Amino acid sequence: MSESRVALVTGSSSGIGAAVARRLAAEGMRVVVNSARSEKAGRELAAELPDAVYVRGDVADPADARRIVQAAIDAYGRLDTLVNNAGITRFIPLSDLDAVDASVWREIFDVNVIGAWQVTIAAVPHLRRSDSASVVNVSSVSATRALGSSVPYAVSKAALDHMTRLLASQLGPQIRVNAVAPGLIDTSWYDEAEEVWTSSRDWVSEHTPLRRVGTPEDVAEAVLHLTRARYTTGDVLTVDGGRHIV
Repeated sequence: MSESRVALVTGSSSGIGAAVARRLAAEGMRVVVNSARSEKAGRELAAELPDAVYVRGDVADPADARRIVQAAIDAYGRLDTLVNNAGITRFIPLSDLDAVDASVWREIFDVNVIGAWQVTIAAVPHLRRSDSASVVNVSSVSATRALGSSVPYAVSKAALDHMTRLLASQLGPQIRVNAVAPGLIDTSWYDEAEEVWTSSRDWVSEHTPLRRVGTPEDVAEAVLHLTRARYTTGDVLTVDGGRHIV
């Protein structure tokens, strides 16, 4: 068991992150569960998994970002996989430009872009020691299409996609860096935007090739694939049931 791979999944107390943590654990990985606020849910998930620890920390905070990575090393002595899943948004109609001020941009970019950067940079020295090192960023289809929960959110994911490519170009051959871009996924993300959820769900169910919204488990399968794809780096894998071709 001492040689089992170790995965750190940020923002993993619920939703996509929790599904990723469960899927990687099912493959025999030891998992570090993380959240910025939902400590109870994070600890419960870690207790549920075969071999996992929980660390509370905000990826937007530079000291926390380093501490989260160090927690993985302290617990297991190695790090093989990093999944940058932590993310936030604001539900602001794309047409409501006046509702988006600089504070909204900073809040979203601090987590979705700078947070992913800080954790990755802290993890790089440890990932370089692995013979199967992989970083998977959780992006969104809104990075490449004129849609999304808000303009700053969509732009933050576009930045994350390009960061993925740039890091892949610099960290190979030791570390592969890829991303997944989910479409509409059934999570608590939409609890505060029921109208948006309902209209989007109905459209996806009626118009996309697979005729359903996605589940966190769908995204987790894609993440697992990228951790195994030894000759894939700098890629953004779309997970949207075919919505991008409609």
